[in-house]
Amino acid sequence: MKRAEKAQRIQEILDELYPETPIPLEHRDPFTLLVAVVLSAQTTDKKVNEVTPELFARASTPEAMARLDEAEIARLIRQIGLAPQKARSLRGLSRQIADAGGAVPRTFEELETLPGVGHKTASVVMAQAFGEAAFPVDTHIHRLAARWGLSNGSSVTRTEADLKNVFPEERWGRLHLQIIYFGREHCPALYHDLDACPICSWAATAKRRREEKKANAGRRKRS
Repeated sequence: MKRAEKAQRIQEILDELYPETPIPLEHRDPFTLLVAVVLSAQTTDKKVNEVTPELFARASTPEAMARLDEAEIARLIRQIGLAPQKARSLRGLSRQIADAGGAVPRTFEELETLPGVGHKTASVVMAQAFGEAAFPVDTHIHRLAARWGLSNGSSVTRTEADLKNVFPEERWGRLHLQIIYFGREHCPALYHDLDACPICSWAATAKRRREEKKANAGRRKRS
């Protein structure tokens, strides 16, 4: 099966399973979305949603966030990983946005100049806050794209290019969320039965299924 045919079938399955794709990070506007996405690095959306209500009650604008000390921001987000580093990024990006007039930048180039904002974070903001064509690729999407044979898994940059090539541009933002939901509910990283998966069972190669079965068996022996 060619990649384009495989992508079409995957898209149909995801549309059936996830006709609605709510944004998992709770936010009010582009700035609070940006903050939430920065906080989500190496932690769960659930944990981010637990800490942002108190944080946003204290500072929901760039100006208000910039007025807080790093130590205070770190205290408010202390439950999540890398809190000191993320506090430094939040204060720095808030000051930069406030100094530029208070509006979250609307281009990849400007977003990626902000402290703590890489290409994936910028892609999420562009797609979910501004409705621009972007296909954010995190580690989960990177893993599933390789598992499904849509990319060779050599790098996140390569995966993003490959996914953009096989899916229609108007679907990128929605597919990003659908694949995340699918990965959480049907396609975990470890101890995954590819033969029973709605997509891996036919999209993954026989070689890939054998390799993952062998790896899972090894993990069970060591545990």
